[in-house]
Amino acid sequence: MQQALPIIARIPRIGRFSWLMGLYAENHARLSRLFAPADLARGSYLSSLGDGLDVRLDVLERHPYTLELRLTYDLCDPVTGEPDPSAYLRLYNDARQVETTHCYVGRRWQDVIGMYPPPAEVVGHRLRMNTFLGKWLEYLAEQGHGVATLRPAPELPPARVATALQG
Repeated sequence: MQQALPIIARIPRIGRFSWLMGLYAENHARLSRLFAPADLARGSYLSSLGDGLDVRLDVLERHPYTLELRLTYDLCDPVTGEPDPSAYLRLYNDARQVETTHCYVGRRWQDVIGMYPPPAEVVGHRLRMNTFLGKWLEYLAEQGHGVATLRPAPELPPARVATALQG
């Protein structure tokens, strides 16, 4: 006679790592729809809607299968003079995934969770950063940002950086 398994035992569970890989794929689709970064040359781009919160997308490096990007509002941190908030992204063209590598100037994952964190803590940290990116990309799309609003932008002028450093 067969015994019935509880419903929980019959439903396959997705692991946290699989969930993270799914976020990477979803974020690639969102970012590609929003700004099509794979088609952009190295440089800075600005998406402006006239609301005073321009979005800056910097294509930092182009490699054969990856892009290094920074997504930020066109605002400067008064202490560092760097754009803040910022999300640094690695776009994998071949795997169709986008990974958020870090979200704050000068604070990489090692600064946040230490040099030798347990694997579960690393996955948890990456889940939080990439969930943030997904929500931010959705918000930007809802506001009207996109390929149609994206224009090449000049680098931040030195006077603006100096003013931001002085506070």
